[in-house]
Amino acid sequence: MRQYKDISYELEKRKRKTMSIYIERDGTVKVLAPEKLSIEEVEEVIEQKRYWIYSNLEEWRELNRKKRNRQFVNGEGFLYLGRSYRLKLVEDQDVPLKLYRGYFYLRRKDVDNAREIFKDFYREKGHKKISERVDYYKDKLGVNPSCVKIMELKNRWASCSDNGTVNFHWKVVMVPITVIDYIVVHELTHFIYKNHTDAFWNTVDKILPDYIKRKDWLRENGASLEL
Repeated sequence: MRQYKDISYELEKRKRKTMSIYIERDGTVKVLAPEKLSIEEVEEVIEQKRYWIYSNLEEWRELNRKKRNRQFVNGEGFLYLGRSYRLKLVEDQDVPLKLYRGYFYLRRKDVDNAREIFKDFYREKGHKKISERVDYYKDKLGVNPSCVKIMELKNRWASCSDNGTVNFHWKVVMVPITVIDYIVVHELTHFIYKNHTDAFWNTVDKILPDYIKRKDWLRENGASLEL
């Protein structure tokens, strides 16, 4: 983490032509800069973008007021594909957690491990559901990812690797399927364009003409996708 006057920021240099600044999900100011730029040149741009940075940090704080940690008690709501399902604690069942007839059922003896159990549930369900959406959209975009993985990603909803692997945060399975589709299309488009250029967004727009609405849902509700 670097410090420029009153702004803390994280710098990453890449082979790119332009510099980008954005706010991570945890509120970190992230700077992506061309390798050739000096620190002085980077911070000159940060100074020029000072108002934008503070405006977006304030928006981040406002949106994060929705953040909540759920309790593993009867009646608490847990998200799956955009819908909230109430939790019921039960004395005995064949698996620690199941979604059945509109409720999540959790074995009472597993409450202490409930957070990891829910994560495992989301990983398992997410791999199946997201793989289906990747298979659907890859042909539309003319790309061929080699593997889909569901994991814990620090500040990304998804990422892709040079070897063709597409990684998705397990939290993605909490959102509505329309928003899952946006995340999938966004990440698959990075197989064509590495950066968020006009060409990148034009390609996303051709596949999902209402992508801005889906993107806004994620921005406005992302902080509430917690366990």
